[in-house]
Amino acid sequence: MSTRAEAEAMGHISSDGNFNMAQTQTSRKGFCSVRHGLALIVHLCNFSIFTQRMNLSIAIPAMVNNTALAGPSNTSTERPPTAPQDSWSETLKEFKPVAPTYDWSPDMQGIILSSLNYGSFLAPIPVGYMSGIYGAKYLVGVGLFLSSVLTFFIPLAADAGVAFLIVVRIVPGIAQGMVLTSQYTIWVKWAPPLEKSQLINIAISGQLLGSFIIFLIGGFLCQTIGWPYIFYIFGGIGCACSFLWFPLFYDDPINHPFISTGEKEYIVRSLAQQDSSPAWSLPIKAMVRSLPLWAILIFHFTEFWSFYIFMDYTPTYFSTILQANLRDSGILTSLLLVAAFICTIFGGLLADFLLSRRLLRLLSIRKLFTAIGVLVPSAALVSLHWTRSSLSATMALLALSFTTTTFCQVGAFVNFLDIAPRYTGFLKGLSQIFAHASGAISSTPAGFIMSQDSEFGWRNVFLISASVNISGRVFYLIFGQAEVQDWATEQTLTHF
Repeated sequence: MSTRAEAEAMGHISSDGNFNMAQTQTSRKGFCSVRHGLALIVHLCNFSIFTQRMNLSIAIPAMVNNTALAGPSNTSTERPPTAPQDSWSETLKEFKPVAPTYDWSPDMQGIILSSLNYGSFLAPIPVGYMSGIYGAKYLVGVGLFLSSVLTFFIPLAADAGVAFLIVVRIVPGIAQGMVLTSQYTIWVKWAPPLEKSQLINIAISGQLLGSFIIFLIGGFLCQTIGWPYIFYIFGGIGCACSFLWFPLFYDDPINHPFISTGEKEYIVRSLAQQDSSPAWSLPIKAMVRSLPLWAILIFHFTEFWSFYIFMDYTPTYFSTILQANLRDSGILTSLLLVAAFICTIFGGLLADFLLSRRLLRLLSIRKLFTAIGVLVPSAALVSLHWTRSSLSATMALLALSFTTTTFCQVGAFVNFLDIAPRYTGFLKGLSQIFAHASGAISSTPAGFIMSQDSEFGWRNVFLISASVNISGRVFYLIFGQAEVQDWATEQTLTHF
């Protein structure tokens, strides 16, 4: 049943689709609402998923070197047995048997890091289609639980060999794709148009917060209790979040047992004009011919090119170029991510403010935020080669890049919710395929370029990333739209 039909069934919507504005303003006050609480729940799910996606990137320097568990080799045995340093060394020695190291070349590390994206190819499209029909409740919950359980097996898989590790990484990639794809269908029925950007960004910011936490304490865990525990701890947190998900989440406000009548009516009425009824058949031919849709898909590919390089190789950049140890590189990266986390929340609020005050049209907001999120980070990336001798300048440029990139979250990344709300799940799955394809491709050549040229390798990687990003931005600027497309309306569907 569509949102309009639900609103009419409640008997409170007028013939022209308007509703009582006083009640609307009351329902919109503050952030203490069920819809914002739902955004926080999705935020926690994204937090768990990204700690699990990033844990191998953090642990791999310890897995291929002896930095994680190397205690002081010249520690005197004449010190009293109660000395704190001796106790600490003994603690480290106890964990040596469970934290082996491996002889993986940079090329092999790139393949291992990319393997998570290989599994992600299998999930997005069928998951996105099913979430549009059946909702996101079980797809998100099962995906989070499965990914969390499989995270525990990463240390065992590494001991069994590279081939087995790659296979075990592929399966969580499928489960994580279930969470990252199907969650967008939630906002088709839960996000009022003037709050869509902030609700989505609150949820998506969990990805950055998860990355921040894993970078902040991941290196510390590897250097103290051993790298396997980075998988055990965050796998357990994910399991706990999955147990909370099922009793707290409902697919639409109509069936939620705790939502107030005012908030329920506000959400349903604000979405009354939006045709979001499930569609079993898909207008494939019309989608293939749609340039606004291609603009979104191509932008996903080009933007995620540099994103995955950042996520996979930032610790390596700090350790090789800035000569930071494992713990310090994690702290530096976490500072960048917390800045991006704050900017993500701010960007969503700013976009909704500009739209609600009618300062900019929706299409202008999408394209303006996308332009900022591409051009500024690209300029910062290209400049990194000439500031590598200065830690403060490098951190300033990286912070500028990380924060402004988040503006794309209220730009092209959510644009499919504008052009085809009834196909949100399927189109998000399709865009995920393009994003994961970019991640699967970009990490491997980046590792190869860096291994072949130690002096100019990073410069070449940044130049290529900036070129790819700007090309996608130009295509989106030309062909991007923010109106519901004809092929996405019930009256003009062209089926298989």
